Amino acid sequence: MRLTLVLPTYNEAENLPRLIPAVLALPLDLRVLVVDDNSPDGTGQVAEALKQTYPGRVDVLHRAEKQGLGTAYLAGFRYALNQGAEGVIQMDADFSHPIEMLPSMAALLSDGEADMVLGSRYVPGGAVDERWAAWRKGLSAFGNVYARAILRVPIRDVTGGYRLWHSRALRAMPLHRVRSNGYVFQVEMAYLAHKLGLRVIEVPIYFRERQWGRSKMSFRIQVEAAIGVWRLLFRYRDL
Repeated sequence: MRLTLVLPTYNEAENLPRLIPAVLALPLDLRVLVVDDNSPDGTGQVAEALKQTYPGRVDVLHRAEKQGLGTAYLAGFRYALNQGAEGVIQMDADFSHPIEMLPSMAALLSDGEADMVLGSRYVPGGAVDERWAAWRKGLSAFGNVYARAILRVPIRDVTGGYRLWHSRALRAMPLHRVRSNGYVFQVEMAYLAHKLGLRVIEVPIYFRERQWGRSKMSFRIQVEAAIGVWRLLFRYRDL
């Protein structure tokens, strides 16, 4: 199965030279697309150097400014589908998501068992970094419960960003209607998958704290996500 990993980046120059060789070493037919929002730390230039190191397996989309997670993923999805990807991977660039899980997750997708495979922190066997403070674990768990309760989505990790989509699923989704441009983008895509009756399989993962670079999460982003969940109810009333 031909896979494309879409990596939105903003100030990930420390992580890319570690992550891309690691994922390309996996036993998968895998290409990487870096979508960089003109990172001031030179992430775009690092990505271009990796493109030269791995010709035909790494590509880069350079955007003029920081435009947000949602638009980066949508641009990456469209690029990957136009290039003939049969499956598209969402994954953070900071090693929070266990890359060693990719082959088994991809097998579920290629076997036709799922339209989307989700690396889940909140199914039995899943967990978040044990070094997290209690308040941070509680906030993360509450965010999932909050979104699931409002949208009535059975997916346990509705905010999780480790996902493998079959190309047929992405082509079936009204991506032109997706408006969320922060972390609620993950919720919107999960909600759409549920509304369209797509088959979602959640597999347990251990979500690690990033080792290099700085987290993009902030209180403002969390408030925006809380409000954005309510907007989704009205955006897709016709589905």
